[in-house]
Amino acid sequence: MHFISYIFIIFLGLAVGSFLNVCIYRLPLDKSILLPSSFCPKCKKKISSWDNIPVLSYILLKGRCRNCRARISFRYPLVELLTSFWFFFVFLKSGLGWESVALLFLGCSLIVIFFIDLQHKIIPDVITLPGVVLGILFSFLIPEKSFINSLLGLFVGGGLFYLFAILGEAIFKRESLGGGDIKLALMLGAFLGWEKILLVFFLAAILGSIIGILFMFLSQKVRKEKIIPFGPFLALAAFLGILWGEKLIRYYLDTFLGL
Repeated sequence: MHFISYIFIIFLGLAVGSFLNVCIYRLPLDKSILLPSSFCPKCKKKISSWDNIPVLSYILLKGRCRNCRARISFRYPLVELLTSFWFFFVFLKSGLGWESVALLFLGCSLIVIFFIDLQHKIIPDVITLPGVVLGILFSFLIPEKSFINSLLGLFVGGGLFYLFAILGEAIFKRESLGGGDIKLALMLGAFLGWEKILLVFFLAAILGSIIGILFMFLSQKVRKEKIIPFGPFLALAAFLGILWGEKLIRYYLDTFLGL
């Protein structure tokens, strides 16, 4: 791809990241993600186009609203930069095609899910349920994938998480995995296939255990609530699976099974 194309993709990713910030803020509040236009959550005044340029406006405004001077969360430029990086990586890896479309949709969905579940401890069905359908549909459009693998991934992901939800509730006498986590596992299985969804579950369990223990020691709020959302760990593990899944699976097979 031409250098100008990469610049366009980077800026496109920043613009999409700005929209993802709208989704992260509004979806948990059951607000429309299209109307009204962007406004300050504190003073409710409309944000002008000049103050809504991804990353740049945050820097120029020094992280504060122009009208009320309320602090703007660093999450906004972070999401924009993460989305831009994802766009760049996807097009560098896959170019133009249905695989890129699938990876872009999945990556953007995971970014939104990560921040919503981290803050609100919910995973919106409006993302995961259509995502399950799209994951199956993309298996027909991408030659490297197969419908059978996508379907197996869906059943392995959903079934495995449902089983652990039941076992966790029986052991701990409380909900350990929510319905949102199971639907997210269904979506990931449909997109990634059965091998990678197993890898994602393994990585998410490791990340969740390590980070969860750290937060139990460091955060009084976490110790009191005893609730750590699992969705962010699933999202992180899914990104690791997309980036290095084949290498990690091959390393496991070579090292432990000698295959």
